Order: sequence, then C-alpha cells, then structure tokens
Amino acid sequence: MSKRDYYEILEVGKSASPEEIKKAYRKKAIKFHPDKNPGDAAAEDKFKEAAEAYEVLSNQEKKQRYDQFGHAGMSGAAGGGYGGSGFSDIEDIFSSFGDIFGGHFGGFGGFGGAGRSRGSRRVSRGSDLRVKVKLNLSEIVNGVEKKIKVKKYVACQHCSGTGAKNGSAHSTCGTCRGSGQVTRIQNTILGQMQTASVCPTCHGDGKMITDKCTYCAGEGVLRDEEVISINIPAGVGDGMQLNVSNKGNAGRRGGINGDLLVVITEEDHPELVRDGNNLIYDLFLSFPEITLGKTAEIPIVEGKVKVKIDAGTQPEKIFRLRGKGIPDVNGYGKGDLLVRVHVWIPKKLNNEEKRALEKLQSSPGFQGGPTASEESFFKKMRDMF
Repeated sequence: MSKRDYYEILEVGKSASPEEIKKAYRKKAIKFHPDKNPGDAAAEDKFKEAAEAYEVLSNQEKKQRYDQFGHAGMSGAAGGGYGGSGFSDIEDIFSSFGDIFGGHFGGFGGFGGAGRSRGSRRVSRGSDLRVKVKLNLSEIVNGVEKKIKVKKYVACQHCSGTGAKNGSAHSTCGTCRGSGQVTRIQNTILGQMQTASVCPTCHGDGKMITDKCTYCAGEGVLRDEEVISINIPAGVGDGMQLNVSNKGNAGRRGGINGDLLVVITEEDHPELVRDGNNLIYDLFLSFPEITLGKTAEIPIVEGKVKVKIDAGTQPEKIFRLRGKGIPDVNGYGKGDLLVRVHVWIPKKLNNEEKRALEKLQSSPGFQGGPTASEESFFKKMRDMF
C-alpha cells in the first residue's frame, strides 16, 4: 500500500507556513489522540501518520527533500529501512512532540486526566550521526546495498540500557511517584493555576537507580561499533541525504535512538558526465572519419554500444540514446545518453599530409559553406523562429 502525501494528511498546501503546519498537526493529533479514541486501531494509525507527516514538514531540510523527491527522498528502496519519522510507538511521538501541547500529551484538550505515566516521563533521545557514502556511476544507476561500520553509542548489554546493575537495580522516584514530573497549584487573581515541570529528583526519568551498572557507569550506553546495512535507491545524486531511522546514537537509560543521516557523494566517471538524469559523452572523430562516416563504440554504464556515424555528420551534432541514462529517484523512467560529436583537428602535420590537404582544398566537395538546398532549409528554420 502506497504512503499518503504528507500535505494531504495534514490538509495543508505546499506553501503553508511553519505555524500553519504546526496548527494543522495539532488539530489532527487532538482528533486521533489514543486517549480520545481508546481501543481504536484506525485512529492510532492516523495519529502516527500525522506525527510522521509533521516530523518531515516541520523540518526545513527534510521538507525541501520531500518536496523535491517525494517519499523516495525520505526512504530507500520500496519497503526499505528509511522512514520519515522513525517513531517505533506512541510513546516516541509523545516524547518528541509533547512541547506542542504544553509539555506533555497526557492532559491536553480536557481528556486524558493525569495522563500516561510513561508518556509524561522525559525520554532521552540519542543524537543523530552523519556519514558520507561514496558511489560510482554504476551503483547510482542500479541502486546498491552498502554496509558501513559506524562508531557510535549503543545500549549497554550488561544492563539492557537501563543504567542499573543487572537491569533491575532501580526504584520508583518518591518525589514524582514515577511520573517524571511534579505538579504545582498556585492561587492567582484568575483562580487556581496548575503547572507541571520536570521532577528535580529524578530529572524526568521517573525512577532512581539504586545500584549503577559498573560497565556504563549508570548511563545505559557504551561506545562501540556497529555494521549497518543501507539500501540506497537508484537515481540518487551528489549531496542528497537519506535518513536511516533509529541507527544513530542510543539514548541514555533506555531512551530513543537517534537517526543515521547518509550523505551521498558521487565519484566522477572517466568518460561519462552526469547532467540531471542524462549522461553526456563527447565523441571525438578525425576529419576523415566524420567526412566518410564510421561506426563508433560508445561507452555506457555497463559495457559499450555501437552508433553509426553517417558520412558528412556535422560537428556538435547530438545523438540521443534513449533510456541509457540514470533512473529517476521517484521511479519516473530513465534519462538518456547524449553523444556529442566533435572534430579532432591535429596540431601538427608532416609534409605529405599537408600536400594531401592542399590538393583537397581546391576540390569542389571541400568548398566551405552549406549547399543551396541546405541554405534554403536553414533560412526556413530561421524564419520560423
């Protein structure tokens, strides 16, 4: 099933301002909030869908990439490992976008009561990582799976990322009773006002470690290496950035992983030059070859093809080999290979070569300028424009 357009999900246009996008997302999130639709799986899916759309459209860099390449720019090959958001469950959404609703989702809009003890706790998120991947032209045309080794913070295996010895040496915070926040009620001239803030005792974790893990010193993360497999779609370009969700640094004490940002760099091809989705090849022919005609071998990404050059072909003529270029990253066909014909003029001639050319110079067939019929054709073309 194909993914819906992010603008369609939030019901905004492409020219919508950041504030309009935020307002549209808030409206959708309130409508499909799980507390308002208990047990409704369809509403929960729409809630996640809206969060993913907002996560992309609220980020200027991601929005620009989405506007240019659509979902393909946010993801790898169909069913691949890239995603717009990287939210593994509802709790990730609560922790990421709680600021839109005054600090937490649990109690906005008059429903949800004291709210979710998990959702209201602060959940740390690991930082994103950025790596560069160099691709040759063949990999760009065909798509490729790359395995790269990344140095990063990973969840401590000895404590399962909790920071507590054996993963269980912790207790519920006595100050916030596991909620991760404390609520204060103040009397004002407008009546009682209730405010919530991060618990000063557990710093939003909702629990206290009674015995820290000796391997990670209670942080829940360790420095290590991970081999990550990345499916890169065909048609990517130099400077394009792909987002691999949840493959960045691990979050402290069971937090959310950051993302891995993959920046594409493109190697120069020794003979072919890229121009968008087209490839350009400069074919140099000698004066006799372009005059008499020949069959030339033209390099393509995989191998070579033969192209017939007719006798009398003029310099700068372009032959178009359809479908021999680069696939569109959104799947809209392939570009072409454009062969530009040039005449290679020797800089030095021996005496015999000079005499041969001097003899040809006075021959009627080598007099300069187009024929009368060709001149008439060119004149008609000029008049048309």
